[in-house]
Amino acid sequence: MSNPPPSYVEAQLVQQLVDTLRTLPEVEVEVPAAGAVPASRDAGYDARIDTHIAGRPVTLLIEAKKTVYPRDVHQTLWRLKPLINRGRSHSTVALLAAGSLSPGAKELLRAEGVGYFDSGGSLYVPAAGAYIYVARPSPKAEASVMRSLFTGRRAQAIHALLSRREQWFGVKQLAELSEVSPATASEVLTELEKHDWIDTRGLGPTKERHLREPRALLDAWASQVIASRPPAMRRYYIPGLKADALVDRAAQAFEARNANYAISHEAAAQRYAPYLSSVGQVRCRVLATPGADDSLADLGARVVNEGANFVLIEIKSPGDLLFRQRVGDAWLASPFHVYLDLLKSEGRAKEMAEHLRKERIGC
Repeated sequence: MSNPPPSYVEAQLVQQLVDTLRTLPEVEVEVPAAGAVPASRDAGYDARIDTHIAGRPVTLLIEAKKTVYPRDVHQTLWRLKPLINRGRSHSTVALLAAGSLSPGAKELLRAEGVGYFDSGGSLYVPAAGAYIYVARPSPKAEASVMRSLFTGRRAQAIHALLSRREQWFGVKQLAELSEVSPATASEVLTELEKHDWIDTRGLGPTKERHLREPRALLDAWASQVIASRPPAMRRYYIPGLKADALVDRAAQAFEARNANYAISHEAAAQRYAPYLSSVGQVRCRVLATPGADDSLADLGARVVNEGANFVLIEIKSPGDLLFRQRVGDAWLASPFHVYLDLLKSEGRAKEMAEHLRKERIGC
């Protein structure tokens, strides 16, 4: 089935906004039951909604769009400037209605005093004495796009950009560094450009990008990790070794069997940026291979349900070991992977994650 024409999409958004306003307490909507008042061709907006909010008259001047990213907001704000100026009277509010609005787009609109509404039900009306703010989860389509950006091979490209955030990248260079296809690298860069997280220079084949907002990008990745299911783990007890010695012994065992691994969680964070007086458990990212199983046998590891001191996090791709670092006698997962793993852990792991981010990651 083909997508409906933009005029139909816009009309549906405005009608959904009207319906949402009518459900709110102390809000009266003065439009016909059929919907909002359409604008004339040269009005500078798509529709007008006259309301009374908490007893105060407020006119909403609506511009409707299907999807809006931070990159689009700058252009939209320029077009809405005459409407924003009209809003100085406090009885008129310029409002952007969209099928989906990224978190960054909402933040920019709030900063400029522009209202917004999305199909997920989020609503912001910054009228003096008649303020409305309703925060709802992102629409499914927007949430799905964000989830896919931080999973699989796309996450490898994100990881590369964060790890080399001082560099400028062409598509081919990013693809090679992150071990993904040029098509995947291009998709990621295009999506980040929509969120206004990167700078660009050059045109065509010479076009390069630079990560301007690493903190925002890492925050977005962290939010997706926290909301996701925990990875599959296998729990073992290895007798006779405390955590620090166990890291080195496990490293020796894995390397003797040519098994790909990277120590993560508290044991790795403690070596990157000491924080705890002691660590009781070692968690390790391991690519499932016969060599990894042989290493566990060499260590005398036995499967347990409780009292584990060694935990394997099963990974599916060598890309999940990208940018690991050799510290002492062991490979540690990259600081970014350690940080994200800690966010899914328990106890004081989240405190340790923030310490690692401040002391080692720096964004």
